[in-house]
Formats: sequence, C-alpha cells, structure tokens
Amino acid sequence: MNELPFDLDSLHRAYAAGLSPKVVVDTVFQRIAAAADPGIFIHLADREALAREAAALGPFDPVGKPLWGIPFAVKDNIDVAGMPTTAACPAFAYQAAEDATVVALLRQAGALVVGKTNLDQFATGLVGVRTPYPVPRNAVDPALVPGGSSSGSAVATALGIVSFALGTDTAGSGRVPAGLNNVVGLKPTFGALSAQGMVPACKSIDCISIFALTVDDAYRVYSVAARHDARDSYSRSVAVPPLGARPPALTVGVPARGDRRFFGDTIMEAGYDAALAQLQAMGCTLKELPFADFYAAAALLYEGAFVAERFAAVGDFMAAHEDALHPVTRTIIAGARKFSAADAFKGIYALQALRAKLAPLIAAVDLICVPTTPSYYSLAAVAAEPVAANSRLGTYTNFVNLLDMCGIAVPCGPLPKGPSMSVTLLAPAGQDALVAALGRDLHAASDLSLGATGWRLPPRAAAPAGNDTSIEIAVVGAHLSGMPLNRELTELGASFRRAAKTTAGYRLYALAGQQPPKPGLVRDAAGTGAIEVEVWSLSPDAFGRFVAAIPAPLCVGTVRLADGTAPKGFLVEAAGLADATDITETGGWRRYMAGSSAAMPA
Repeated sequence: MNELPFDLDSLHRAYAAGLSPKVVVDTVFQRIAAAADPGIFIHLADREALAREAAALGPFDPVGKPLWGIPFAVKDNIDVAGMPTTAACPAFAYQAAEDATVVALLRQAGALVVGKTNLDQFATGLVGVRTPYPVPRNAVDPALVPGGSSSGSAVATALGIVSFALGTDTAGSGRVPAGLNNVVGLKPTFGALSAQGMVPACKSIDCISIFALTVDDAYRVYSVAARHDARDSYSRSVAVPPLGARPPALTVGVPARGDRRFFGDTIMEAGYDAALAQLQAMGCTLKELPFADFYAAAALLYEGAFVAERFAAVGDFMAAHEDALHPVTRTIIAGARKFSAADAFKGIYALQALRAKLAPLIAAVDLICVPTTPSYYSLAAVAAEPVAANSRLGTYTNFVNLLDMCGIAVPCGPLPKGPSMSVTLLAPAGQDALVAALGRDLHAASDLSLGATGWRLPPRAAAPAGNDTSIEIAVVGAHLSGMPLNRELTELGASFRRAAKTTAGYRLYALAGQQPPKPGLVRDAAGTGAIEVEVWSLSPDAFGRFVAAIPAPLCVGTVRLADGTAPKGFLVEAAGLADATDITETGGWRRYMAGSSAAMPA
C-alpha cells in the first residue's frame, strides 16, 4: 500500500470505496520502517492499540468526523494522553495525563495519533539538529539540515508517513522546516489554536502550527482545531470561513530589492524572483516595501531581552538540571540571565514602536510574500557555525509572531538542487483564509510533487458542506478586492467566493460627493445590466456588524445574479441618485475607475 497517497481527499476517497483504517495503520508502520530514520519519532503509538482505536471510529463518516481515519503526528512538546512529553530533553520528560486541547479536537474529529516527533530541544532553534536524539534526516536532501524546531513533524509529513503533523512556531518553527522539506506549513493567527497542553517557549507569542502535503489539508485541519479555549489565557476567537477562491485583485507586498537578504545564494534569489513573476502572472500587483524595520523587529526575538521569556518557561528546570540541556540550547537560554526587568520593558517599548511604524506598510497591501528561508544549509555548515546559520534561517520568520501576523509557507517552484523554492505569505491576524487561498493557487501553479513522496497534487475538492452558516453578500464598488474599502470585509474574516455579474435589468451610477468614490446599483426593468460584482461571505455576526456600518444612501437588498443565485448586496436609495452619473455602459466599477480621473491620485 505504499502507493496510497495520504492527502486527505485521497484517503477519504479510498475509505469511501471500502479501504479499512487498519490497512492505513499498517501502511503507516511500513513507511516508518522503510524510512529507516530513528530521528523522526521520539515515541510511537502501540500499533495494535492504534488499530483498535481506528476500528472504534465506526462506519466511515466524513461529515460527523471530518478527519475520520486520518493519521497524524504530534511534536513532542505537545501533550498526548498516555504518551511521554519530553521536549527533546529526557530529564524533563513526564507522562501526559490528558490530550492538549488541539490534539483532543483532532481526535474527536476522527484523526489518529501515530506518535510524538523530534524537535530542537525546548523548541529553541530553526536548524533541527539541537536534540539529544538522532537528528531527523531532511526528506529531500539528507546532506541538509531538516529545519527546526519542528523537524520530525515536517519530515514525517514530507515522507508521507502521516497526512499532517502538529508543530509549534515562535520564531519560524512551523515554516522553516516546511520550506526545507517541500511541504506546506500553516502558522495560524496567534491564539486561534489553543496552546493548552503545550510546553511553552515564549508563551506570549507561541503558536501550534500545522504541516500538511497540501494547503487544503492544512486549512481543513485548522478549521477543525481553531476553537476558543477558556483554559488558555491567550486563546481568542478567530473567524474561520470556508476556504474559498482568492480575490481577483490582490496587492502583494515584497521586500524592496535593495533590502532583500540571500547571503550570496543566487539560486534562492532567482527562485524568489520566479515566484514573484508567478504571482504577477496570476494577476497580483507587487508593491515593494522597505524592510529594515521588519528586520529590526526580528532582531528583538533573540538579540534582546525577549530571550528571557524562554528562561521564564524552563528556568526552574534548568536551575536543577542545567547539564541536561543541549549545549547550544543551554547557551542561548542561559544568556537571558544578563537581562534585567528594565531591559525587558525596553524591549517591549521598542517592539511597540516598530509595530506602530510598520502598521501603515502592512495596511498598504493585502498580504506580504517573503522567501521562507534565504538559503539552505548543510549539516556540515551548521556544525561549523550553529548560531550564525540558525539566525540566517530566521531572516524572514522571526518578526512574524511579534507583529501578530498569520502566515503559510508553500512550495512554489523547482530549484536546480535540494528542496523546491518555498515562499511564505503573511497577513495581519485573522486573515488565515486569505493567505491560504493565494497559497493554494501558488502551490498548484508549481506542478511540484508532494513532499518527498512523488505523489501529484490532487484535483481541488469541493469545500465540505453541512457546517457553513455564512451569509453571502455581493459588492459592486469600493469594497471590491483591491479597492479602498475591501479591508472592511477582510478585517471581519470575509472570504471571497466568486466573481459574477448581475442579470440584465440593473443600472450602475457613480454617486456624487462620496469619499472614497462609490457607485450605486439600482434595479431597473429598463436597465441593460449586467454589472460585474464580487460575492464574499461573512459569518452571521460579522454580516450584522458589516451591514450596520453601511452609510446612507447605500443600503442592502437582494441582488439577482446571472449564475442563478440571489445574495444580499449593495443597492442605493433613490435619493442618492441626485447628481449621479449613469455608468452602466462600463459594465462595472473597476472598469469605470480604470478609465476615470477619479481613479487618479489627487
């Protein structure tokens, strides 16, 4: 059964056709044996017990249990009931009495825990070699480091041993190993996934992350696990809309050419340029951003007092067992002893100043695209310079959690050697669906195989039905993607569904005295239509808040579309047509603005 792909859709199609979950469990252990890599797992589930757990799932039910029969792995700083949690430090190990909240939610959805994976000790590192256990081998090129700290989780996913794996991400540990092993790494909005049951590294910015073979799989797992948890004081409710199509007009921020850092790696630089060209070919507009302040924020994480938060997490244990720590880990965490409480506050003030300075840059684009890593590093290179290589791997990752951004690392094109090119798409907190939608299309355009498996990217499956309570709204003007008010939708967690046209029988007007300029849509039997619109979806709560903020003379009514649907949408009161200009013949607001002086800067 080694030819059986483990992406979620392939497995569920096989289950629907009669495949037994016991066969999948057997396949998992066959693949572990075939990998012959003792560094991937620190602890494995009992094979027979896991088969009994699979049998207890009952009849195949992908609606009631959306992860029915799906094997997954868990980074060994996250609790799984009945398994040890070591954080890659045997002296620290304890037997977990209960599942971490995220693990419990995934198991309730039918997923099967295969085992606990290796990591950079106490999740301190981006290289994947700071462990007292054997180092996991990079799944694509064994001469390279696997990336950390979630090394085992990324490798297990890349080899197709599991369908997905949980990692953690403080400085990039959910993205760097994804980039180094040709898989997807979703780093969600901070607090969207509960951290209850996770050994903290930096508790104020830690995230549980998800490795998967495809963006759809990562987002489906995220959709199951994203729940507010009263037991986690940092947990927050985050809208999780269905993963729809990407908006047709996106502005993507990229580091200004003079600010890009590749440390002499011309192959990676060319790979990044190719990824940006692909984004342009997909209709995205690129906007160069000065990146010095992003790098300054990144430097705070390890070069300033923020490292003291790692000492706060394990300081008591370290005081009694300092010799039990990996030498590099011990040096990094012990370095916190030189910082005072005053230094910590100075770091907080510096970060807040950078957040305020960077906010207008981040708001000026829909999302940001950076290389996941600026280069790849061999085991020999990291052995020679363990701290310098680690620091360089975090060039484009260290600032993300400090700035409260979400992100997803995706493979996006071949390179002459080693893993594929990987970029990370970043956006403000709550925009997980946006980065995933663009990441899915970028991954599909690459035509790469999945991880190190040789499996092809499966056809895009329809979004699961049955749990979607969102409300569609058709926007026709300043709320279109790429337009000045679109952020009012995205900040409420809206998801783009489709581009469409109204039926004939509508007129479109450019309203007078509106800032920013806005149109008004009117249903008129004599109108010639059809007017271009975009259909977005919102949760019921977000829809109510959005509609309540709509100013007169605009209003919301039912808009009939040529595709046969009739969502709610923007209309205009008759009183608002005074001095308005009929622009119906343009076919839509975007076309009108492109040819109008109203679209030009004042």
